[in-house]
Amino acid sequence: MGRGVGIMRFLLVGNGAREHAIAEAICRNNSVSLFAFMNAKNPGIAKLCEKTGGKFEIGNICDGAAIVNFAVANSISLSFSSPDATLQAGVSDALIAKGIPCASPTKSASRVEWDKSFARNLMKKYAIGGSPKFGVFKGADEAAKFIDSLKGEAAVKPSGLTGGKGVKVVGVQLKDAEEAKEYAREILQSNMGGLKELVIEEKLIGEEFTLQAFCDGKTLIPMLLVQDHKLAFENETGPNTGGMGSYSDANHLLPFISQEEYDFAVSIMQQTILALSSESSSFTGVLYGQFIATKEGIKVIEFNARFGDPEAMNALALLEADLYSVMESMAKGTLADTPISFAKKATVCKYLVPKSYPGKSEENEEIKINGEALAKSNAKIYYSSVYEKEGKIYTQKSRSIGVLGIAGSISEAERISEDGCTSISGVLRHRRDIGTKALINRKIERMNKIRS
Repeated sequence: MGRGVGIMRFLLVGNGAREHAIAEAICRNNSVSLFAFMNAKNPGIAKLCEKTGGKFEIGNICDGAAIVNFAVANSISLSFSSPDATLQAGVSDALIAKGIPCASPTKSASRVEWDKSFARNLMKKYAIGGSPKFGVFKGADEAAKFIDSLKGEAAVKPSGLTGGKGVKVVGVQLKDAEEAKEYAREILQSNMGGLKELVIEEKLIGEEFTLQAFCDGKTLIPMLLVQDHKLAFENETGPNTGGMGSYSDANHLLPFISQEEYDFAVSIMQQTILALSSESSSFTGVLYGQFIATKEGIKVIEFNARFGDPEAMNALALLEADLYSVMESMAKGTLADTPISFAKKATVCKYLVPKSYPGKSEENEEIKINGEALAKSNAKIYYSSVYEKEGKIYTQKSRSIGVLGIAGSISEAERISEDGCTSISGVLRHRRDIGTKALINRKIERMNKIRS
């Protein structure tokens, strides 16, 4: 039964690789019993529940009432609702209303993610730096005029949640201004994202990066920088995905980002936390800033109200603090008194995905893991969109397994991650170029050219 009594009982809502990484970090505390509410049985999370004397339940992770019932029945002492859809559904609110301590944001606070127009207007209202030229539209004709005003150099975004796949940029997924206008019309006609509006922004040219931070409504403690790779295929080609992999450097910056730029990104997030508090939407949880380094400086692509996926794997694998204590202090509003540090190591994560992802992915295909080869590689794996049945693991529609390498350098971490990928077989593929010296050097050269 694992750890016996388990004086601290932690509830995690969600069942992806991000949640597997959270669960693993929580369970480093030997006094914690893990409980999980999942859409499908994540074998990694289920094993941790069993090992720590907890349990899991399969159900609708957006059903606040069912989750509260599970929490009450198991005397939960601290909870964390992870995926974006659960936050928009008010799962955190339901737990808080029942008196269950919760370290994830309310529906109102998480609006900074699930409503892009709200986030942009918040930045405008409080004069927060890093915002590009933008417009919010409910009509296709007005959207088309704004695209013309940008001389066709536009990014077109549904205002609501689209699983990281809704944004399209002229010159990347869109051929020209006419395709941008057509896509804007498509978003409005189909109500993509569910908010009946869209955001159009000036096209930003540069390198994107992620900064995540722990927040308790007033205090913000930043984590290390990570660069995710959204495009489906090697050499940065193909459609957008939920993220094909990511890397971080041992100095906690990135090869093309300076300390000054990091500090500016942190200041933007601190201002955003203060702005949300001023709007009576105090933000408790993990704030995720997606930034881009441009010729004009650091700009904000978007905010998320939770850990990134895969960026959670990069950051939490290096967290030296007790995550349960960190989340407890977030829920109590005492984060400023909690020491938090990260190991000075590099990480590389590569996602194994069904071969046709992000198109109509191969489902219900068995995934086989060579345990001996995986152990020899020293890679860590995190289960994502998979399910376990009769001791076997099968694919679902989305990304399958995150494979993480940790080492003293990016190059060494990349080799570990790649070796780990080769120990797993199935109807799967991954981007072999993530974390390689060749790809990173191209990014450095590109930024040097842009800045000069």
